[in-house]
Amino acid sequence: MSVTQGTPAALAEPTVPVRRSWVGLLFAANLGLWMAFFTPVQVLLPEQITEIGIVGKEAALGCVTALGALVAIIVNPAAGALSDRTRLRIGGRVYGRRHVWTLAGAAISCLSLLALSGQQNIAGVALGWAGTQVGLNMMLATLTSAVPDRVPVGQRGAVSGWIGMPQALGLVLGAVLCTAVVTGVASGYVAMAVVLVALAVPFALLTPDDPLPPEVKRPTSRTNIWRLFRDNPDFAWAWGTRFLVQLGNALGTLYLLYFLTDRVKLADPDEGLLIMILLYTLGMVATAVIGGRLSDRSGRRKIFVIWSGVVIAIAALLLAIWPTWPVALVGSVLLGAGYGVYLAVDNALITQVLPTAVDRGKDLGVINIATAAPQVLGPAIAAPLVTHLGGYPTLYALTAVVTLLGAVMVVRIRAVP
Repeated sequence: MSVTQGTPAALAEPTVPVRRSWVGLLFAANLGLWMAFFTPVQVLLPEQITEIGIVGKEAALGCVTALGALVAIIVNPAAGALSDRTRLRIGGRVYGRRHVWTLAGAAISCLSLLALSGQQNIAGVALGWAGTQVGLNMMLATLTSAVPDRVPVGQRGAVSGWIGMPQALGLVLGAVLCTAVVTGVASGYVAMAVVLVALAVPFALLTPDDPLPPEVKRPTSRTNIWRLFRDNPDFAWAWGTRFLVQLGNALGTLYLLYFLTDRVKLADPDEGLLIMILLYTLGMVATAVIGGRLSDRSGRRKIFVIWSGVVIAIAALLLAIWPTWPVALVGSVLLGAGYGVYLAVDNALITQVLPTAVDRGKDLGVINIATAAPQVLGPAIAAPLVTHLGGYPTLYALTAVVTLLGAVMVVRIRAVP
């Protein structure tokens, strides 16, 4: 990292491109994180709730995931703010501010996943998933901060593409691991705990983490989000864009297994979900890095966000109008392609509207609320739609509208072309 004269290394604007090895380690850490997140949400939790035999499995799954998302809303900005101020001294050596939180989060998530493997009632499942969310969001807050901490603006689209791909790869690899390699819900949770530690710890141990100078360290104050938005309108619009697109994603993905079972009437919905996930991943992998690089080269971000939202909305409308297996396959590819470009470019855009360098972790934690909050609102909105207000056509039509509105909102950002 290049250091501006008089600016501490931890707060300097990066100018030297990061190496492939650094990107690879961050990619692996994100892969472990998203495997531990998405595999339970899409595979293990639904199966575990079904095995428990609860009446109203949709509502039960919604409550469990909503509790986890509520925990994420609290933990993510808090962990980011604490990491902004952390200066750890052990044995005369001063350590950086991010990696200690990554390691702590990995440990908490690992223990919580192991606890989940033995739960036989809905209360235990909910508490175990809440604990997992505590650790994962500690990790997410610090891993997200790595991009503005160390990656130059002109490289952020491509790097964001690489670290965005694990969101899809984590789901498909986790699903394959928990269906084709290990069998049973309990074994699946244990596998996720092992994978998380194995993939995430090397980044924290092998990459640099600049310590915060003593003169910069100060007590963490409570974040006044409304004042933050008022004083930084571009940041506020970026938050709104992320919130609506992620709300659309939550609405569209939460009940995929039940959609295939109850609406498409697929003979083997578990296998069908795996195929959809594979196609979604192929679409995302094919577009994420390419979209990010094109955005870097052109210097433009907003047009890529808009068109990615259009593609996602088209995919959702297809599911709403033609709930058939062939259309579901096409929709999976389009969803992945649109979401891949969106993640890469929107992540890069957000790092360019952060208010201050000293509060990167906290501010990205606030942005991450826009990712976590929809996981609370999504089930609350989706469950009544599916059961009482028109079913899956209404759900996916709303997914299209919300996603498109969020993507178009990006035009209000003025500091980024």
